[in-house]
Amino acid sequence: MNVSIVIPTYNRLPILEKCLFALENQKLNTNISNYEVIVVDDGSTDGTTSWIKNNKANLPHVVLFQQEHGGPALGRNLGVIKSKYEIIIFIDSDLIVLENFITCHVEKLLSYWGKNDKKCFTYGSVVNTSNFLNPQSEKHKIIDTSFAYFATGNVAIAKELILSVGLFDTSFSLYGWEDLELGERLKKIGTKLIKCPSAVGFHWHPPFNCEQIESLIIQEKERAKMALVFYKKHPNLRVRFMIQLTPLHNLLWQILCLGGLISVDRIFPLLRFLVNTRRNRLALEILRIPLNMIYIKQLTKSR
Repeated sequence: MNVSIVIPTYNRLPILEKCLFALENQKLNTNISNYEVIVVDDGSTDGTTSWIKNNKANLPHVVLFQQEHGGPALGRNLGVIKSKYEIIIFIDSDLIVLENFITCHVEKLLSYWGKNDKKCFTYGSVVNTSNFLNPQSEKHKIIDTSFAYFATGNVAIAKELILSVGLFDTSFSLYGWEDLELGERLKKIGTKLIKCPSAVGFHWHPPFNCEQIESLIIQEKERAKMALVFYKKHPNLRVRFMIQLTPLHNLLWQILCLGGLISVDRIFPLLRFLVNTRRNRLALEILRIPLNMIYIKQLTKSR
């Protein structure tokens, strides 16, 4: 059995280096003959392509492709099309994995392929961390738990299965939902989600600071616009709840924001205080409340 790991990347060189070296440090079992790491550089301007080419000797499994900046859906599609092997593992370029990562995914997949057909995928664990020097030291937290059906931060699937449902929809040109939309198509044909908690990836992101707020607001507005693209393709109740397009969600976030009393501007002094006292994670979790209200408002406005 052979494996193709597909990684789209855009201007994430420092953490991408850690990501790729961790993938070169894999311990494989006898079920795995070979693997490749397909990196699709989505028009990076930070020297990503040059660094990979200059370090080819240290990255023997890496295969590099380049495209003009078009987003992760386009990058993942290119990676799948160019891949050589039977199993596709999708991860993000800011994910650092353990040395048994590939083996855990493959063992779990093969155990289900033997009992049934290949209509399943494995979903690994993702641990969020802002520890750049030693991300693997982060412990799993309750907030790391995900209930998503198909999120491409850490999944493995048969190449033939993902090709059969039509790859990622590149009309998701802004932030969010393209992987969950593909998941909706997989769900409709009865694809089974197999949890694989032993395939651990550590999702690095820089510690929150107040300078990130503007970009986070833009991200929420983009997420809302793409949510409507998702719903137009799959106008069912499940997707409505996923994207929070219900009166219940609107009421819930109005209550949590005290009818607008809790806003980004009003809590900014608190956020700055928490960041200055090194409680960055708490600051971000508090900020998520008005951010989601911004998302809800944009969802209603764009509809």
